[in-house]
Amino acid sequence: KSGLQNGTEGKNFYIPMSNRTGVVRSPYEYPQYYMVDPIMYKILAFYMFFLICTGTPINGLTLYVTATNKKLQQPLNFILVNLAVAGLIMCAFGFTITLNSSFYGYFVLGPTFCAVEGFMATLGGQIALWSLVVLAVERYIVVCKPMGSFKFTGTHAAAGVLFTWVMALACAAPPLLGWSRYIPEGMQCSCGPDYYTLAPGFNNESYVMYMFCVHFCIPVFLIFFTYGSLVLTVKAAAAQQQDSASTQKAEKEVTRMCLLMVFGFLVAWVPYASFAGWIFLNKGASFTALTASIPAFFAKSSALYNAVIYVLLNKQFRNCMLAAIGMGGLVEDETSVSTSKTEVSTAA
Repeated sequence: KSGLQNGTEGKNFYIPMSNRTGVVRSPYEYPQYYMVDPIMYKILAFYMFFLICTGTPINGLTLYVTATNKKLQQPLNFILVNLAVAGLIMCAFGFTITLNSSFYGYFVLGPTFCAVEGFMATLGGQIALWSLVVLAVERYIVVCKPMGSFKFTGTHAAAGVLFTWVMALACAAPPLLGWSRYIPEGMQCSCGPDYYTLAPGFNNESYVMYMFCVHFCIPVFLIFFTYGSLVLTVKAAAAQQQDSASTQKAEKEVTRMCLLMVFGFLVAWVPYASFAGWIFLNKGASFTALTASIPAFFAKSSALYNAVIYVLLNKQFRNCMLAAIGMGGLVEDETSVSTSKTEVSTAA
């Protein structure tokens, strides 16, 4: 271990605490209770359990109702199914390992599983992130018609899904192949790319710059541009039909959904990207394990609230889900304004 002023670097790990006291231990071998109050590990375990118990059924149900309802199998919904798959990957391969680790207070499964968990959690998170981008671009193409009367088909939708996986792998695979590496982060119960150290041979600095530019800044720009254009287009249409109450209502609903989607995206990724950027620019700076864990919590929770924003707030999906779990009596009338033809192709 090499002791730094505010941290301790070892083989495959970095603890944000100096080893001058001699208490720092490998996060693969010993509980990390010297770093964070043990009760916080119980809270982390509960939080992971909550995300697994809510994220898995909602995302799983999304796949089930799409498979069993012909009317949901439209090209514009392919990306919502992909979003549900991303949520399930995060729940099944990321959260379960973190839950297991939090019972022990350290990453008990060792460095290999750390790389697996880091890869799967990053892959799921990035598929979700790029799905939101593709969804925004698809809606922009359908509503704002930048390509004229473009017919959006299943082939285009499938290409959009494939693109999310290519981009996600382009982010999650390099640390497995030696460009950066996965190490335990925060309370040392989950793993992520190493933006803490300048470990020789891993080129962490260039990886972090690549990740920040390509997998954060570009998605943020695209989401702001597409949803901004979408709101302006819908507002312009509403202004031309002032006397139509349904158009005015649709315009308000589209605007509200766009704001909610942008807000959800920012809540998930801005804390994580900002914290990574801050550590990257202030190598060796002092921070607590708890501070490092909080941004990752936000990013992880997107496995649940993405499903809520994009699927449960979609009347067609919601009605099919209620019917699937035997609560068909709560099904709303689908001919209302929110699923009028324009709505299905825009905000629903």
